[in-house]
Amino acid sequence: MVEITPKIPQVVLSASRRTDIPAFYLSWFLNGIDRGYFDVTNPYNQKVRRVAAGPDAVHTIVFWSKDFSRFLAEYAGETLQQRGYHLFFNFTVNSGLSLLEPHIPPLDNRLDQLDDLSRRFGSQSVNWRFDPVCFYRFDDGPIETNLADFSRIADRACKAGIRRCVTSFMDQYTKISRRLSAIPGMSFYDPPPGRKLETLLWMNSLLHPKGIVLHTCCEKEITDRLPEDSGIIENACIPNSLLVELYGGQLSMKKDPGQRRQMGCRCQISVDIGSYRNHPCNHSCLYCYANPTRSTPVP
Repeated sequence: MVEITPKIPQVVLSASRRTDIPAFYLSWFLNGIDRGYFDVTNPYNQKVRRVAAGPDAVHTIVFWSKDFSRFLAEYAGETLQQRGYHLFFNFTVNSGLSLLEPHIPPLDNRLDQLDDLSRRFGSQSVNWRFDPVCFYRFDDGPIETNLADFSRIADRACKAGIRRCVTSFMDQYTKISRRLSAIPGMSFYDPPPGRKLETLLWMNSLLHPKGIVLHTCCEKEITDRLPEDSGIIENACIPNSLLVELYGGQLSMKKDPGQRRQMGCRCQISVDIGSYRNHPCNHSCLYCYANPTRSTPVP
C-alpha cells in the first residue's frame, strides 16, 4: 500500500545519494516530474510513500552524479528551470584512475562538464566533490592514493568559479572486500588519523590560494584534530540554508535525522527519491558502498 504524504511546505528533492540518476535514470526521473510525484521505497522497512514533485511542492532539486553528460546534452536542467525548479549539483570529479572507477568518462570530459554546469547554472550552485580519498596497495608495495590529479582538477574548478570542494576518506565495507577478490594482490589501506589529517591539510594548502574552501563529509574524528585556523569545515551536502540564500523561499533548517550526524554530517532535511534496489549504479566503482550493478540500467 502506498502512503500519501500530506501537503507540507516546500522540500528539497535529493536525486540521489543512493545512485546516479543523471547518468543512468534521467528518463525515469523526468517521467516522475511529468507525473508530479515519486513513489519512494524506504530501504530499511520497504514501506512506500508518495512524494509530491511538482514545482509548488519542491524548492530545489539536488543532483548527485559522476557523469552529467546526458543531463547537459539533453538540456534537462534548462527544462526543469523553465518549469519552475531550482537546481543544485553535487558533482564528484576524482582523478582519472580507471582501476577505482572503471565506467566513468575520461577526466578531460568530466572537467568540461564541470565548466558547463558552472556556466549554465551558476558556479554557486555547484559543489565539486573529490570523494572519497582512497589509499591502496598491491601485495607489499608502497601505499598509493587517488590524489594524482587533485591539483589539476582544483585549477579547473577555480577557473569555473567553484568555491567549494567536499571530500571524505573511503570507508571499508564487506562488499568492497568481495570486489577486491577479483584483483590479485590489491588491498585498500585505512591510514591512521594522523595521516588523514596531513592529507586534508595538504589538500587545503592547494585549494586555499585558489579561493576554494575545503569541506569534509562525515569525518568528525579528523576535523576534531584540525588546527582552529585551518579553514576546513564540516559540510552539508544538502545545504538548505545556502539554497534559501541562493533562491529565496523557506525550507526546514533542521538537520536530517537519517544521516550520520554523530560523524559530522550537517545535511539538512530533504527527501531522497533514489533506490539501491531499483536503481543500481552502473559506474561499478571499486570502493562503493552501494549494491553491485546489474547488466542493463533502467532508462
